[in-house]
Amino acid sequence: MCTEEKLQFFLIPPYCKKLGVLNEIDHETTEDMSLAKIEVSNPSRILQLVKDLTDKSTKKLEIKINRYLKRECESNFVFMINLHSVSEEAVVQVIQEKILDENIRKVLSEGTINNILTFQSNITKSCDQLDLKIQELVVEIVPEGTGEVIIVPVLAKEHRDDISPVYLVCIVTSSKDGIYISKVVSETFRYCLSLLLNTRQCEEERRLKTECQSLLLVARKLFSHLGHLSDLLKEIMTEARRLTNAERCSLFLLDPDHMHLVAKVFDGVSPADHNTEVRIAADQGIAGHVAATGEILNIKDAYKHPLFYKGMDEATGFKTRNILCFPIKDENGIVGVAQLCNKIGGHFDYFDEEVARAFSIYCGISIMHSLVYKKIQDAQARSRLSNELMMYHMQVNQQDVLDVTMCPSEHEVPGFSLFNFTPRKILWKESPCFVIEMMKDLGFIDTFRIKIDTLARFVLYVKKGYREVPYHNWQHAFSVAHFAYLALKNFQLVEKGYLSKLEALAYFVSCLCHDIDHRGTTNSFQQQSNSVLASLYSSEGSVMERHHLSQTICTLNTEGCNFLDSLSHDDYVKCLDLIKDMILATDLASHYKIHAKQLNMAQEGFNKTNAQHRYYLASLLMTCADLSDQTKDWTETKKVAQLIYAEFFAQGDLEKKMGKEPANMMDREKASIPDHQLEFLRQCCVCIFKILATIFPSAKVLVNAIKQNILCWESSKRIFDKYCVEGKTSYEVLTSEELELEVQNTLESIKE
Repeated sequence: MCTEEKLQFFLIPPYCKKLGVLNEIDHETTEDMSLAKIEVSNPSRILQLVKDLTDKSTKKLEIKINRYLKRECESNFVFMINLHSVSEEAVVQVIQEKILDENIRKVLSEGTINNILTFQSNITKSCDQLDLKIQELVVEIVPEGTGEVIIVPVLAKEHRDDISPVYLVCIVTSSKDGIYISKVVSETFRYCLSLLLNTRQCEEERRLKTECQSLLLVARKLFSHLGHLSDLLKEIMTEARRLTNAERCSLFLLDPDHMHLVAKVFDGVSPADHNTEVRIAADQGIAGHVAATGEILNIKDAYKHPLFYKGMDEATGFKTRNILCFPIKDENGIVGVAQLCNKIGGHFDYFDEEVARAFSIYCGISIMHSLVYKKIQDAQARSRLSNELMMYHMQVNQQDVLDVTMCPSEHEVPGFSLFNFTPRKILWKESPCFVIEMMKDLGFIDTFRIKIDTLARFVLYVKKGYREVPYHNWQHAFSVAHFAYLALKNFQLVEKGYLSKLEALAYFVSCLCHDIDHRGTTNSFQQQSNSVLASLYSSEGSVMERHHLSQTICTLNTEGCNFLDSLSHDDYVKCLDLIKDMILATDLASHYKIHAKQLNMAQEGFNKTNAQHRYYLASLLMTCADLSDQTKDWTETKKVAQLIYAEFFAQGDLEKKMGKEPANMMDREKASIPDHQLEFLRQCCVCIFKILATIFPSAKVLVNAIKQNILCWESSKRIFDKYCVEGKTSYEVLTSEELELEVQNTLESIKE
């Protein structure tokens, strides 16, 4: 320990002394200060020193300054203690003219910097009044009996213009007195300090640059292992040891379900290699403390820390000296903890902590992406299995294809090409044959050189793709496709240039596939229930329509189903784009967005060369086809209403089970079917088909059919009101014989 008797001094240079109030200092003193006279140093030697300070290394600069001070102070040797206020460390990197192989570092106690500043008003102080860590550092370099040590602090303005000590200059065994030494140090650093601090700052910038480059290389390595979590964790630990120069490391991932920290990698070896797994409670031990607080824990002496469990050392024979434990976070919180043991050659310092903080960000991001990637891989695998299972049950065998292509029936039904024909009369098993016949009649087979067996297989897969829901099933798809057939023939859409042949093909195919794999529920239900479909498509809107489109493309890509493969590349791409636009157009929400533009187009006249007009017309034709059931006779319309409301009420029942209040039209106990139907026909169907009739006058028969159905629903209200009062539900009345008799009487009176 340094003592007063050894004449060790703690001296404050004159340029750091408080000068007091200006009026207490005479004019001559003020002039002396402004001139900054050199009192004890040789100006030429100081200038020569400044001239020689051209190195870009603080260590080399310190060698030259030490050499100069040793000569000027006539001392045995000189060394400088670097004080880092940010990292709160005292560092010695050069003794006399020797650069140390490894810097001597001491972590300063709290308040050390302020402790040094309290000596500003004193000329000398004994070493034992300094911070204990600095005393230990001086004794480590200057063993007892070596001689007296005079310590002179060098102050400077650093962060936010606060004055703080940046160096402690230690002069060992000098023949000069303390006042002289203080003045020499003061005059030397008056001209050298800025250069020294700038060089130190430059070194720090270079260190940060190197560190950033290292971290970027680390990030590159980490992201190359995203596909295998165990390999990624090994790489994380390898890089963590390398960056901090640690002997060992462990990595714990947080298991939030069981509130455990699970050791996935330790000592660079995956537990999977040894069929072991280490689990600790998420709130116990050093790792548990870091996981709970989210803060870095830097332990200088592991055995003195209350959270350290030395039993592991006793079991393994490994001696833990110090520990740096840091959290690994993603955007949602803690995902794991990394624990580094035994800094080689010393303790983990402030810079190791900074590296750990930066490194943990890359760790968190890479682990999060690896886990997400693994989930995606698992989901893809499950999806493939599901698709295989689905395709197995949906399998269309060759005999089914032959039954369609070699069907002996002529498939001639009276009135099939008239708007008042009811396509639901066609037998279920014969409907694929009628699809082929309609495409033949429209000239698609010959024009596009479509292979009949490929087309038949596609149609059969589409048929199987429709679920057995009450309304949005294969029969509905066939009815919509039949309307497309009627529109193409009766309005002569291709012959008169309203649609190209390719657009006509896309129109017919879109009608056939527009509701494939419909779940019997609406878009809003999918979103409210947070279904898988909603998670896939809700951000784009038209959830179910986008799913129908996806299933259409999937079916088209099924082996042996791509009947469009004879198209040129450009026509193929264009056809798929048309199918996309047309299927998405069946969402009534999309229709209402362009309804006014469609009406304006019809009133001003359809322009065949206007791309927007062609799009509006295609969308209108799709909407009309989708609603074409409402243009049939009352008997058919009532049957369709039964199917629609069976589907609506099933959704309403599901919503009630979910604790939600269904809309009235979905609630079997509240729905007033005739009122809902009248509102739908008047505000939607009539408006849409009137636009169609404006463009194609022959479509007025469709408008008239809807108006007649409106009269039928109006006449049915008396029966609904009567029986609903008696306690029957609206759906029960819809299926009653009394309703049919009432409406038939209305129809007969209209005819008369």
